[in-house]
Amino acid sequence: MSLRKLLAAAMRAGAVNMSTGDISITAYNPSHIELTKYFFFTGKGGVGKTSAACATAVNLADHGKKVMLISTDPASNLQDVFGVDLDNKGTLIPEVPLLTVVNLDPVEAAREYKEKVVGPYKGVLPEAVLANMEEQLSGSCTVEIAAFNEFSHYLTDENIKDKYDHVIFDTAPTGHTLRMLQLPSAWSNFISENTHGASCLGQLSGLEENKQMYKNAVETLANPTMTTVILVSRPEKTPLLEVKRASEELGDIGVKNQTMILNGVLELDTLEDQTVQSLYHKQQQALKAMPEYLHDITTYYIPLRAYNVYGVKNIRKMLMDKYQDETQSTTKIDTVYSLSTLIEDMYSTHKKVIFTMGKGGVGKTTLAAAIALGLVEKGVNVHLTTTDPAHHLDFLLSSNTNLKISHIDETKELEKYKEEVLAKARESMGDANLAYIEEDLRSPCTQEIAVFRAFAGIVEQATDDQVVVIDTAPTGHTLLLLDATQSYHKEIQKSQGDIPESVKNLLPRLRNAAETEVVIVTLPEATPVHEAMRLTDDLKRAGINSKWWVVNSSLYLTNTKSPLLKAKSQSEVEWVNKVVKISQGNTVLIKWHSKELQGNALFDLTK
Repeated sequence: MSLRKLLAAAMRAGAVNMSTGDISITAYNPSHIELTKYFFFTGKGGVGKTSAACATAVNLADHGKKVMLISTDPASNLQDVFGVDLDNKGTLIPEVPLLTVVNLDPVEAAREYKEKVVGPYKGVLPEAVLANMEEQLSGSCTVEIAAFNEFSHYLTDENIKDKYDHVIFDTAPTGHTLRMLQLPSAWSNFISENTHGASCLGQLSGLEENKQMYKNAVETLANPTMTTVILVSRPEKTPLLEVKRASEELGDIGVKNQTMILNGVLELDTLEDQTVQSLYHKQQQALKAMPEYLHDITTYYIPLRAYNVYGVKNIRKMLMDKYQDETQSTTKIDTVYSLSTLIEDMYSTHKKVIFTMGKGGVGKTTLAAAIALGLVEKGVNVHLTTTDPAHHLDFLLSSNTNLKISHIDETKELEKYKEEVLAKARESMGDANLAYIEEDLRSPCTQEIAVFRAFAGIVEQATDDQVVVIDTAPTGHTLLLLDATQSYHKEIQKSQGDIPESVKNLLPRLRNAAETEVVIVTLPEATPVHEAMRLTDDLKRAGINSKWWVVNSSLYLTNTKSPLLKAKSQSEVEWVNKVVKISQGNTVLIKWHSKELQGNALFDLTK
């Protein structure tokens, strides 16, 4: 029997040693595992944490446990998953009598939180100050704080604890949020004065009456006899690195009661065609290169499933042995374009600044490089900037004299910005308040601002003679935060971090649709599409145009003969067609590639 068949047989038997010899994973079956009262599912968007949480809840309820499942995901589709109307109080699922589902809306909670904080100052403080406060409270970190406020009740309520055997949360707070909540200075009034113009959490004092509940919730979260944090990943490089970061962040604050689930592991007796063989080997390489830090975490796997996890029937199947639906749709994908059409549009409309924007792991750096090379082929001088050190694009310079490539070191830019902010803060603040600023500087928004100070200088180099292509873009929230901060500093004359002229000029330039294009990059799946939609909403708030969407890594275009992958490719159709509708037909679809595209291979994307 071949090594592949032995591996597949071992996995079906419930355990497998990866070829590295030091990683052991078993099939995930929650009814066969000793579980705590509470558990949280966490992971980057699109790895399947909601599906895994739903499947866990149904599995346990089917085995006689009384379960409450709580979603705090802004893009939650639990109503579609279970096919019933849900609310924030709890709904019994008819097909699963022991399961109650709660669907919290953190976006609405964040809106109420913002109004509670800003409302008392309306008519009292200048409009510029209010604009700054409101924008600080518009970011994803504020949504997370509002979500934590919502589910802290369920984590600390004694009646819920007594009533249910298990309480499952399909998202978990980040280590950054938890550390912020633990700082005494986070609740002080000095926050209302704005510390450095980049705060991502804003005024936590708006929730001060819940301070003790938060303290109890954080203690329960870190208690290994009460709570387990389940890190969900896919057997892919980027999600595994993201899980490592999340695990380390949580471990730093004492939340070490962690388990990992690898979702979507290819598990077949035979590898029917080249596409399925390539996918298998790509997954195996990612698992062999998995960060050593993760090796000591108890790990389970869920096999790759072809269907969308909608309906109780499919939820139950997710942890069973059936990988596809009995009846597969034959719906066709609407009209889409190749990348060459997008490049021709950028060329003919004389775009000077081109961003590729999307969540981590969707392929925006590769797309930026391909767009740059496509323009170079048309005789355009291009400056391509990346923050991804793994792409090593410098070798292209020798064969393309009109292509300039630069790399921005995110770590160095962040450290430089942090030191500038802290140096000024030390002049007027005590240690307790400095601790708050130091933690706030670890937030995603702050890192984005630091990097875009460097990007802004490069955008200034875009002229009639040179196009600038950048492999990421600032979210609308970050741009509006910078914009509001400028007004705030003019009003208050108090800045802890000076804003360069290039940054001040960035937003007006990005708002000019005649010279700037933001290309949205996503994957043909529910969560990445929903996340991309939120990004475009942010951009619209900031007045920035986005015409083109790119749906990357499509199995639909591979013409695979594998029954599993054919079924999975059919599940992409719904999401590709949704993007076509959102983009008003301006959608590029790119097929899945087994290898990372570099060098001349990037030209394959433009054909």
